[in-house]
Amino acid sequence: MRGYLPAKETRRISMAEKKDNVTSKFKDNVFCMLYRDKKNLLELYNALNNSAYTNVDDLQVTTLNGGSYMKYKNDASFLLCMSLYMFEQQSSKNPNMPLRFLHYVSDVFRELFSNSMLHRRSMIKIPVPHFVTFYNGLEKWIEDEDEIRLSGMYEISTDNPELELKVRVININEDVHILNKCKTLRDYMTFVNKVRFKMGVQGDDVRIAVTEAMDECIDEDILVDFFEKHREEVVEVSIYDYDEEEVRRVLAEEYAQEYAQKVAKEVSEKAFAEGEQSGRQLNLINQVIKKVKKSKTLETIASELEEEEADIKPIYDAVVSSATDYDINVIKDRLDNM
Repeated sequence: MRGYLPAKETRRISMAEKKDNVTSKFKDNVFCMLYRDKKNLLELYNALNNSAYTNVDDLQVTTLNGGSYMKYKNDASFLLCMSLYMFEQQSSKNPNMPLRFLHYVSDVFRELFSNSMLHRRSMIKIPVPHFVTFYNGLEKWIEDEDEIRLSGMYEISTDNPELELKVRVININEDVHILNKCKTLRDYMTFVNKVRFKMGVQGDDVRIAVTEAMDECIDEDILVDFFEKHREEVVEVSIYDYDEEEVRRVLAEEYAQEYAQKVAKEVSEKAFAEGEQSGRQLNLINQVIKKVKKSKTLETIASELEEEEADIKPIYDAVVSSATDYDINVIKDRLDNM
């Protein structure tokens, strides 16, 4: 029978695992740092729920810090209106988020409800949990927004899982809707994109890229207080967030691909526009030929075609000068060379 303990094997450690091993030693990332602030948490909550809460004292932070008996630490979690919200920011594709959140929520509930409370004769009412992952990685994963489930991880598929956990995954690279509703999240992504551009296009090392990105953000009135207060910490956590060589390679490929797609789109649109214009011109030439053969004047033809005389005149003159053959290709060449 297959067990769940990993087999002993020699294998190459992936880039993502290296990053996880390093960042696990550090207490936070920039996203975590931003959302230590209850005001920012409340703003993000309102953006997700189309609500307008303003009293930050109603919000009880439950973020795991990895201390005491708890094994785990998460990005942000809090209680509000009898709901428990847990937020995670991911810069790499991770389909295991439901299992991670299961660990997190178990630790939070363990802290909220002591073991002695579980043996009461009366039912304990618990907050409704909600799990959200904000994805801003470069790897293709979620187009806009999607839901991933714990049951999707089961080795044996079941239609009615007895244990389920749903995670809402929002791609904040793409989902401008939530960015328009949450300034802090939008500002965070502005900073991230500046760092990516400097590393991927300009070739800056991570320390220079992060420092210059912060300076630009401050100049543009983006997260000014945050960057001025946490400048050194942002640099340090960002160094752990980026594997410099790998990120630069991926970013360079990403920007090259985006540029190629942009050029291809522009070429396609131009070709379509030119083809559409050429087709319209041929149609007008045909119509003018028919009307000239009926000895109609320029004024009459323009009126019947609902066109300006000035627009029709070059075609009219070219058609008249080609009588009596009225060769449409000759007429078109004459117009193209005018």
